[in-house]
Amino acid sequence: MPAIIQMNSRKVLALNGLSKTFGSVVANRDVSLDLYRGEVLALLGENGAGKTTLMNMIFGHYMPESGSVDIEDASGVLVPLSLGNPQAAIAAGIGMVHQHFALAENLDALDNIMLGSERLNGLRRYKAAARDKVQEIMKESGLSAPLTVPVGRLTVGERQRIEILKALYRNVKILVLDEPTAVLTPQEADTLFKNIGTMTKSGLSVIFISHKLREVLAFSHRIVVLRHGAKVGEIATSQADESKIARMMVGAETEEHTRELMLPGKPILRFERVSAAGRSRRESLERIDLVVNKREILGIAGVSGNGQTALAGAISGMLGLNSGDILVDGITIKDGRPSVMVDAGVGRIPEDRHRDGIVGAMSVAENMIIECLDDQEVQRYGLLKWDAIQASAEKMSVEYDVRGPGTQAPARLLSGGNIQKLILARVFKRKPKLILANQPTRGLDMGAAADVAKRLLEARARGAGVVLISEDLDEILSLSDRIMVIHDGQLTLAKTRDRAELGLLMVGDAA
Repeated sequence: MPAIIQMNSRKVLALNGLSKTFGSVVANRDVSLDLYRGEVLALLGENGAGKTTLMNMIFGHYMPESGSVDIEDASGVLVPLSLGNPQAAIAAGIGMVHQHFALAENLDALDNIMLGSERLNGLRRYKAAARDKVQEIMKESGLSAPLTVPVGRLTVGERQRIEILKALYRNVKILVLDEPTAVLTPQEADTLFKNIGTMTKSGLSVIFISHKLREVLAFSHRIVVLRHGAKVGEIATSQADESKIARMMVGAETEEHTRELMLPGKPILRFERVSAAGRSRRESLERIDLVVNKREILGIAGVSGNGQTALAGAISGMLGLNSGDILVDGITIKDGRPSVMVDAGVGRIPEDRHRDGIVGAMSVAENMIIECLDDQEVQRYGLLKWDAIQASAEKMSVEYDVRGPGTQAPARLLSGGNIQKLILARVFKRKPKLILANQPTRGLDMGAAADVAKRLLEARARGAGVVLISEDLDEILSLSDRIMVIHDGQLTLAKTRDRAELGLLMVGDAA
């Protein structure tokens, strides 16, 4: 646990009554909070509580309707921060690692790290010095990422690491992290926070948004909770526990769901010597055998970039096979296109919800029925039943707590967590035989994550098979009947449920 920050420590940031609305939606309402030198402040709240919006106002992406922000200057005096101006925030020493990446996919990782810090015509000139600096940061932080590969070819986890390195490269004094460890192993996450702790001793102040309460309780000094856009509580981490945090976040304790022992049924999914090409050798599958049974949740643990994308692509039909066979419910899939897999009874929760989960320009209602256009309840003689579609979307939005500007609004206007809820509603409504759940709770709050767990267990109980791909070991351990670890495109059945030993398997260091 970090040393407790004394309240007489030097204040480096003060938010004063910040409010922000988007049309009729109130994102933040009169939020005030302080940040102290060397402090790690955890910002918690349900999806749609306004956490990211608040941080975006600090960083200059959004302009508040009212309120102000003061930041410490070079002489140690709090001065007004120019709002609505990211360059002013960067110049003042604020760095932000966004939950959704802000990277140029055609440039390599090092160029992305340098962007905004070096002049465009100086990228080539200063690249050698920048590489040395980044490599030193990687050594100190325990993070690693390929610096010469175009970002468009990197995995989600690697892009996350590039975002963190980009912020650290700018020598920030205030670092804002939005779900920074969503794709890291426990060891990597611990190393990241350990090194952040080292940097806080030199004066770095950190605000981080997380739904992983283990991290919050282990690495923060103070916790601030938002609910429906307003600040509803603040507590020293030393006085907090999961029950207290849950009550502050949702007004009640979240319901825990226990995985009951269940006799598995016949195989619902079978891979027979399957090979599929990923973006690199490490990410490719080579003669993989896999069996998932009915009434079973198979957890796939691993560090991002070790073949999870290829595995999920093969199951969902997004990636063709080089060789081998896939059987669903005993039937060999000859043409593994996404539509064929959906018709075979496969439900898909994709890793990248924005790129692979929705069509952003289409409405929320349209996205909810996009994978069942042939169903009689949504069409008749090829004509869509718009009234029925709208009514169903409204019902599912309530049932799955999809918050936003309405079911007729473009899906891109939803927050990341609410996009995930939309996808979950679409998948679970169809009651598929097999569910591919790829990072299903990434970015979800405690209540929403508990609801996902409940629905996966309910699907298991009614006879479905579940492939749960996750870098969150707590999720894997709590939900999985069997656990396999994926490393360098190969699957290994785990004979342990020990976190540390699983973490070593994930990085290929176990004997």
